[in-house]
Amino acid sequence: MDHVHASHPEIIKRLKRAHGHLAGVIAMIEEGRPCVDLAQQLQAVESAIANAKRTLIEDHMEHCIGDGVADGGKSAKAALAEFKALARYL
Repeated sequence: MDHVHASHPEIIKRLKRAHGHLAGVIAMIEEGRPCVDLAQQLQAVESAIANAKRTLIEDHMEHCIGDGVADGGKSAKAALAEFKALARYL
């Protein structure tokens, strides 16, 4: 079952940016750049991915779980199970 959220285009944009940035970090390693510079750039990539993941999860909780319960399409028990599954990734 495919779910398309309003936030997905923004998440894709962020991940593509992180992907390009990661390719740059790989090139930096191959060039022998200082480890401090590499660590700083890897931190930026990690942060970008973490932000994309958080946006995805928050959007899903609000729109799929929250709206599903509110409109009666999802039971509280099913919503709680889905929330617990997502919580592992926070």
